[in-house]
Amino acid sequence: MDLAGYVALTRVSSLANELQSVANNIANLSTTGYRREGVVFAEMVKALPVEGGSVAMTEARGRYFDSLQGSLEETGGTLDLAIEGDGYFTVMTPAGERLTRAGAFTRDADGQVVNLDGHALLDEGGSAILIPFEAKEIGIAADGTISVDGAPQGKIGLVTVEDQTKLFREAGVLFRADTDVIPVEDGRVVQGFLEQSNVNAVAEMARMVEVQRAYEHSQKMMDQEDERIRMVVRVLGQRS
Repeated sequence: MDLAGYVALTRVSSLANELQSVANNIANLSTTGYRREGVVFAEMVKALPVEGGSVAMTEARGRYFDSLQGSLEETGGTLDLAIEGDGYFTVMTPAGERLTRAGAFTRDADGQVVNLDGHALLDEGGSAILIPFEAKEIGIAADGTISVDGAPQGKIGLVTVEDQTKLFREAGVLFRADTDVIPVEDGRVVQGFLEQSNVNAVAEMARMVEVQRAYEHSQKMMDQEDERIRMVVRVLGQRS
């Protein structure tokens, strides 16, 4: 494959990664607490072994997520929680502590507050939160303080990271922080609500069409370059 073919190949590979990202966003339109994902492209300029020669190639260097807050939908669920403003809930997974905006919680057989995957919600001290099943009234204040039948039971810890580039999506709505987390001061816990996905369906569908067309154009360029090389080989073979 010659230079033009390599340039087209890098573009096709990068567009395939973006197409996967867009498809993932569309698949999570209804996922509670999901944050839209995007792809970061980088241009690489490589010097050629001729005077003043160079070539530019494209590469999908990384992914990022949109921190725009999704709309809050009222559910009335006692342990359905949403965060208004900045911040994340902390849950304990088999791989360690992870951050999430998905606030659909329930209680397991031991009375531990867990998410739908069974990961325990942690309080501001990093401990699991227990709410007795005999509790008649569960209240959660805007600062995360949990009251059971009028008595304080604990406080949900909202955290964030100063450098968002150190926050990585692991699976769906779970994020891994590769840096220290810090308490959030301006985030509010809203009981009886869930934060919806922040994906704009119309925008993502339009982006999918745009990426597909760019992919097809690059693929066509590769096919044309391949045919050109085949033709050159045939002509040279006939002359020899």
